[in-house]
Amino acid sequence: MSRNQKPRLRFAPSPTGHLHIGGARTALFNWLLARKEGGTFILRLEDTDRERSRPEFEDEIIRDLRWLGLDWDEGPQKGGPHAPYRQSERGATYQRAVEDLLERAQAYRCTCSMGRLDAIRKEAMAQGRNPHYDGHCRDLHLGPDCGPHVVRFKMPQDGTTVVQDMVKGPIFFENQEMDDFVIRRTDGGYTYNFVVVLDDHHMGITAVLRGDDHLSNTPKQVQLYEALGALPPRFGHMPLILGPDGKRLSKRHGATSVGAYRDMGYLPQALLNYLARLGWAHGDQEIFTVDQLVEFFSLAAIGKAAGRWSSEKLDWVNQYWMQNLPITEISRRAAPFLKEMDLNPDPAMAEAALDTVRSRSHDLRDMVSRARFFFLSDNRLEMDPRAMRKFLKPAAIQRVEELAAELSILESWNQESLEDVIHGWLHQRDLKLKSIAQPIRICVTGQRVGPGLFETLEVLGKDRSLARIRNGIRRAREQA
Repeated sequence: MSRNQKPRLRFAPSPTGHLHIGGARTALFNWLLARKEGGTFILRLEDTDRERSRPEFEDEIIRDLRWLGLDWDEGPQKGGPHAPYRQSERGATYQRAVEDLLERAQAYRCTCSMGRLDAIRKEAMAQGRNPHYDGHCRDLHLGPDCGPHVVRFKMPQDGTTVVQDMVKGPIFFENQEMDDFVIRRTDGGYTYNFVVVLDDHHMGITAVLRGDDHLSNTPKQVQLYEALGALPPRFGHMPLILGPDGKRLSKRHGATSVGAYRDMGYLPQALLNYLARLGWAHGDQEIFTVDQLVEFFSLAAIGKAAGRWSSEKLDWVNQYWMQNLPITEISRRAAPFLKEMDLNPDPAMAEAALDTVRSRSHDLRDMVSRARFFFLSDNRLEMDPRAMRKFLKPAAIQRVEELAAELSILESWNQESLEDVIHGWLHQRDLKLKSIAQPIRICVTGQRVGPGLFETLEVLGKDRSLARIRNGIRRAREQA
């Protein structure tokens, strides 16, 4: 395949679990390179692990990629000229390739038992040698009637395999250090190193960006390409994401899946932004829109050192996007959390209410929790009994009741009018705002802490504000 054609990149997750943060970053970098160079981004599901692959994991991976905004040009639910895009549906292709390699003596059948393989592995380790297969069946020319067997690819036994890595530079592998690896198992299933090469070859993949935990697989795959008479794609291996302690990111560091962060209320813009900065940089810039990421992305800017996950940094990025996205977008993203709390407010009311609390909120779930009092019916509003005892004493009740009567005749119910009336009323009585602010806040929100008093009253509206004030007064008297 010509190196001058537009790039074709892919993300090929295994549906054996949730979409991991590291996998999402791999998908992002491949997607960015494809979009940057006007190429094609392909989603392929590597579901050859029959026991662990699950349809629900496939659905979740697709949902999480869509949530992040990483669309694909070919793949499941999209189709394309190289369908099918699930490895479980491509068995005939793999079988033909195995038979071809066997016929050309570039692969062979192996009947070595697990007991023998364990024994030679232990012997090699005891002697300080690389514990790989010793080639016992390599030249036996076993036929299909040899009994239970695997099929191994015949690796060269001397020379060097060179990988021109797009991230790390040239890497050299001594062929004598690599064994003849299995391409078809005894049960007829195919191994990763075999099917990934066939799929990438048949789908015209021109570049592969992946974690450097795959680096040891690359020389084997390069040799397979040569055996197929095909040009290998360009490979680039990125450092892994580590936890704060410098160890590989895992559950002990907290949430590690995209779905977990979505369910906690993080914004996709924030998670995507933060993932891009884990192992890639554009000067000192920290905040990026998707368009900026596409514009600035380059392979040269991928770092060679592992990125370290920081929940605090992610929170900072998330709060930036919480405060700077249009409130219509924030409200739309918050809708599932409102539904989770059995709240179904009018869209305009939801936007206005959420806007009052977003500057104080860590995430969407926190935002909805802070704004919950806006959406409750008056009889569902919980009032903090300790706050009522502290702030709704007889003198405060009397003042709030008098002020409510003054507010009831107000025709224009907005922040400016409310401030004018309330400050005028306080001035006439030589009182400070704090003498009525907390008592009113307790009545209308049920809590001591919340958004600004005047904006709260405006969003609630005249009828609901006055009803809550009167209800709060009644309940305070009953408690007293």
